[in-house]
Amino acid sequence: MLSKESVIYQLDGKPSLKESVPLGLQHILAMFVGNVTPLIIIANTLNMSLGDKTALVQCAMFVSGLATLIQCYKFGPFGARLPIVMGTSFGFLPVATAIGLKYGYEAVLGACLIGGLVEIILGNGMKKLRKFFPPVVSGTVVLAMGISLLPTGMKYFAGGVGASDFGSLENLFLGTVVLLTVLFFNQYTKGITSLASILIGLFVGYIIAIPMGKVDFSQLSTISLISVPTPFKFGFSFQIDAIIAMVCMYLVSSVETVGHITAIAYDGVGREATDKEVSGGIMADGLGSILAAVFSILPNTSFGQNVGLIALTKVVNRNVIALGAGFLILAGIFPHIGAVISLMPSSVLGGASIMMFAMIAVSGIKLITSEPLSNRNSTIVALSIGLGVGLSSVPDVLVNMPESIQLIFGDSGLVLVALTAVVLNIILPKEKTVKIKLEEEIA
Repeated sequence: MLSKESVIYQLDGKPSLKESVPLGLQHILAMFVGNVTPLIIIANTLNMSLGDKTALVQCAMFVSGLATLIQCYKFGPFGARLPIVMGTSFGFLPVATAIGLKYGYEAVLGACLIGGLVEIILGNGMKKLRKFFPPVVSGTVVLAMGISLLPTGMKYFAGGVGASDFGSLENLFLGTVVLLTVLFFNQYTKGITSLASILIGLFVGYIIAIPMGKVDFSQLSTISLISVPTPFKFGFSFQIDAIIAMVCMYLVSSVETVGHITAIAYDGVGREATDKEVSGGIMADGLGSILAAVFSILPNTSFGQNVGLIALTKVVNRNVIALGAGFLILAGIFPHIGAVISLMPSSVLGGASIMMFAMIAVSGIKLITSEPLSNRNSTIVALSIGLGVGLSSVPDVLVNMPESIQLIFGDSGLVLVALTAVVLNIILPKEKTVKIKLEEEIA
């Protein structure tokens, strides 16, 4: 049994390999499919060859590992020095697809490169902007983030979007088995088995899926043993409208990153994130996205799955997450490692995702209620969630708006949640606290 003084619950310190290997692997399994899926989708949409698609997946793992190490340990001013796992962002997929179909994939990469530079500049000035993100604002963004991720988790649970057997009894069975396994080990066991409950659930689901015919190992025969990721494979082109649309998405990504950093610091470390952590984290997002563009993949950002995992386990040791980053880099060099994990059925991942995404929402609630839930704060939360989450549920509200507006506000609703919360926090009058002096007597 692990005591609460164990180094795995501390940012620094060197845990044993017996503890860190399964916990590090757990983080990678939690984000692996989400890290490579956006690239598989855009490669299919743009009719790329199998070789190009394989190269993109390989680079996604390699860059994710590098960017995660930067977040964990800092590289100059870049990095939050917090256990933040980085990966390819789903949020950029709609605008990247639109740019790719219009101008080609090299225009996507050119816009991503410029967007990364803009995010670095934004992160550098975040200290002055931080006052606009008190707990009620950042907590509302985190809450909305968890809520917005739940449909994604449920789609995984049912087999994944586009699956021919979406919603089948087999998929629902696998997802339920994983969810119950995670719940059992998390709540009814102690020590490493409780902390690694997500990993155990994914492993159990994977093993059960094999005799059900859900895992096809025959694909492994076509993969080479060693392959070094290649930079500048597709080149760059720069189109002004593509750059503007992509920069807008980077602003949305920055808002998400602020929420992720805030949630990790509050729920994992038990304090608010510092200005330096928020600024360094956003700048690392930008640097990671520039690296991503160099290696021909979509922008990198902090992963919500892993924020939820930290909220669930409280394991915040940066060396554990860094070990997981090492696995990602190896998977980028030895394609078979990543291929075995990528064969995991979506329903297996969905069973674990439901718990992790819901924990993000709970982290947001904790942040919001860390201050008195006054009438003013309640209004900020209610209106921000109502508009943002409501819009994401009914994106057709914006059907008559320009396509750029639809892309910015209609995809997840998070940018509207953040914008509404920030504006309301500025314009709503703060409630005065009346102090009654005990020594005063009423005659």
